[in-house]
Amino acid sequence: MRKAEMNHPQAKVPGAPFSGDPRDVYVAPEVVNTGSHYVMYSVFSLDEALPTDADERSSWVAEVEAAVEASGASVRGWYDVAGFRADADLMVWLLADDARVLQAAYHALRATRLGSVLVPVWSCIGTHRPAEFNSLHTPGCFSGIAPRPWLTVYPFVRSYEWYSLEPAKRSQMLRDHGLAARDFPDVIGSTTSAFGLGDYEFLLAFEADELQRIVDTLRAARAVEARLHVREETPFYTGPRVTLGDWAAKQPLA
Repeated sequence: MRKAEMNHPQAKVPGAPFSGDPRDVYVAPEVVNTGSHYVMYSVFSLDEALPTDADERSSWVAEVEAAVEASGASVRGWYDVAGFRADADLMVWLLADDARVLQAAYHALRATRLGSVLVPVWSCIGTHRPAEFNSLHTPGCFSGIAPRPWLTVYPFVRSYEWYSLEPAKRSQMLRDHGLAARDFPDVIGSTTSAFGLGDYEFLLAFEADELQRIVDTLRAARAVEARLHVREETPFYTGPRVTLGDWAAKQPLA
């Protein structure tokens, strides 16, 4: 992905995701919109205890990291989702410019020793498509925004009526929806299209330094007219960003 780094005060474009945070760099929306970008969110549960021996456990982790890297996919993050749900323990967020690369990463992960004891719970692929009404609105994960410590991911399906509404009406509702979150510029959104890629229309990811900021953002975005046109928006998967090694050390050992 080509990045155009600029000084923060000059880089800010109204509507663009650039935050001005020193962790981030600026990527022009037109660069993002003309590229090929895919995401994969894969959630797993742990089916067996991991090795007690720290060196062996580290070997398992290193095998996964090497296998995913060799696939050509980039890891946005590993996330510990245990406790937020009873059915999941680990989530990985992968990025690539081709869906086949994401599939290769998924296969490579599953073929490792650690992958063999991870049971798939949920997995979805999305792709960036230029926003219908605001081309400056691009996913943070492709726009030079660094990963944040907390992540929430969920799918989204609009109502049947939504697509038959007048474009001006839909545009206004989406504008109001965006304004509802104006007090949370530190919460980074990455929305991708998933039409035909699975059971959903969109995949949404929100990242922040503090988990409560994500909670408050999603709560604020509820009180808008666009909420009347939501058909599905579950399941949610939430957790802190971790190293795979730290996650493995916290699991049952045998």
